[in-house]
Amino acid sequence: MSETVDSDVDEYDELSELRQRQKPQTQPSVDEAFDLDDLLPTIGEFGKYQKLLVFGICLPACIPCGFCAFNQLFMADTPDDYWCRIPELLDMQLEQRKYLAIPKELENDELVYSKCHTYGVNWTQLLESLGDENDLTTLEPNSTWPVVKCSQGWEYNTTNVWSSIVIDFDLVCDQDIYPTIGLAALNTGGPVGVYLFGLLNDRAGRRLSYFTCLATLLAGSLMTSLSKDFWTWAGSRVIVGLTIPAVYQIPFIISLELVGENYRSFVTVMTCTFYTSGIMLLSVVTYLERDWVRLSYITSLPFYAYFFYMFVMPESPRWLLMRGRLEEALTILERMARVNGRQFPEAVHSKLEAQIRRDKLKKEKKKVANVGLRDLCRTPNMRLKTILITLSWFANETVYLGLSYYGPSLGTNQYVSFFLSAVVELPSYLCCWYFMDTWGRRWPLSLSMILGGVACVITVMLPDEAVDETLYLYLVSKALLSASFLIIYPFAGELYPTQVRGIGIGASSYIGGLGLIVIPFVTYLGKENLKLPLVIMGFVSMLGGMTGLRLPETLHHRLPQTIEEGEEFGKDWQLKDCCRCAQKQTVLSQPTSYENLDVLGGSSNTASEAEVELELRDNRRVRQQAPMSSIDELTPLEGMASVSGRPVHRPSMKRLVRQMSIMDTQRTNDGTMQLTHWI
Repeated sequence: MSETVDSDVDEYDELSELRQRQKPQTQPSVDEAFDLDDLLPTIGEFGKYQKLLVFGICLPACIPCGFCAFNQLFMADTPDDYWCRIPELLDMQLEQRKYLAIPKELENDELVYSKCHTYGVNWTQLLESLGDENDLTTLEPNSTWPVVKCSQGWEYNTTNVWSSIVIDFDLVCDQDIYPTIGLAALNTGGPVGVYLFGLLNDRAGRRLSYFTCLATLLAGSLMTSLSKDFWTWAGSRVIVGLTIPAVYQIPFIISLELVGENYRSFVTVMTCTFYTSGIMLLSVVTYLERDWVRLSYITSLPFYAYFFYMFVMPESPRWLLMRGRLEEALTILERMARVNGRQFPEAVHSKLEAQIRRDKLKKEKKKVANVGLRDLCRTPNMRLKTILITLSWFANETVYLGLSYYGPSLGTNQYVSFFLSAVVELPSYLCCWYFMDTWGRRWPLSLSMILGGVACVITVMLPDEAVDETLYLYLVSKALLSASFLIIYPFAGELYPTQVRGIGIGASSYIGGLGLIVIPFVTYLGKENLKLPLVIMGFVSMLGGMTGLRLPETLHHRLPQTIEEGEEFGKDWQLKDCCRCAQKQTVLSQPTSYENLDVLGGSSNTASEAEVELELRDNRRVRQQAPMSSIDELTPLEGMASVSGRPVHRPSMKRLVRQMSIMDTQRTNDGTMQLTHWI
């Protein structure tokens, strides 16, 4: 048995392969290349270093995104009551002024003062003809006076809303759609920003991309605060929109690239949780500060402190290795091992140096099959799955954000409604995290979307006076859509084959992002009928949920790697599969995340090069064979022990986190992660 181990180590030792010049040099396969995921179990998958990074940088980075994405809702508050401004009558009492100058019109079976019309009278000439003040008190409106639109601005009831862009820029009546245009402008910048910062992220590195994105966000927020007219304000919102969601995805990607595979689910759920917590905090801030200019400052100026991250935020080692910057990558990895209380394996250091020298010697690039969007639609099953994933993504993302925008319009207090709409997301994340690993992905996704849509639609059956009941149904729908929104991303990543996963997720997320430009105009319909936007979003959600039922389940299934495998995956789908949850686990599974504290992190802190190399190779081979979404109780070190005949010391193993779902993000061919338009 030991001879077998020795031969395996010699076969895998790339350094000795370089020294044997007499042998013909062959291009190593992609699987033989160094993978950072193989090293992380040795130096710590989620040790002290990663915890400081995640909880100190990644999670706080979610707050400015939520602040700057939703503070616009409260900048554009519309007062409950407003009427035409008549400069000649400003010296009169308010009620007398309205009685004399504002006609009444029927609204909800009640006569009220018009908000957009006034009597077209030459008030200067009329007042001069009256003479003394006594005659003014006896003046009555004349039914023969013409009625015209307001032309000299408006007066506003500032009891509840006393500062907003609506008041400052007179965005009412014929211009009441302008705040909706501003919201659409914010969402227009998102896909563009993801593309631009994605290029910068890949070419200049994560750190430069993040701080450039942060500077853009703060510059757009400053421009928002200083705006003196609507179009300047709307332009500033486009600049802010360029950074959403890129401003938190970049540090999120750094964290994902530095933690072990089995901890990425935890990082993703925690990111969603902190993002939601930031929105909850925003509701408190907006309640305490009602001036829209000061609100813009308060929700942006504190984040200038994030530039201090320049001194502590590391560059991604994976990106550095891709760029051939070996020494910088090794410095970060060695620091990670030191902070985690581990010893960095010397064999890995030699291996990396050998790989860089080999790449420099061989000028011929590895040939990678060129795949594109056309390959997703070339075969019937892949074409159908791509359409269904995209439709489900579009419905999910559109309705989720639409419900988030519509929260302040419901209930009796917009701040409480907005706060509750964020609170209900927290338990939904925890519940869906459990259900997607027990029931699978398809049923939790489809059920949450269908039931969430039903909760929206049945609000039309409630009377207009049932304000609280409408709010309760809305909160149920928001919780369900939040759960489905967390599922759709990993589910799509598992359905698309590895060969086209980045292209598939990118295409679906960008098409889904188009719905974010449209949804503000749907919520705008609520000005005339409060429940109409809920009904529209409910039907869209139910349609998206029903399309998800046709998708194949991925839990406990070996996931497709190539386009050919993707075509075969789910090809035998039948109608009865809609009534079936995840099947029992029947295939070899991926190892959980274990750390041997005696061998790798104990008092000796020593491990032979052969053991390290064998462990790295074993990790790679098991990951290549195993599906992404399942668990095996045999650890990498136990597998090594069983091969070599050494006894397994289970008491020395410390199991940190065991998770069945791996949430990943868009990757390039060399494994580096990319930005995706996923909020």
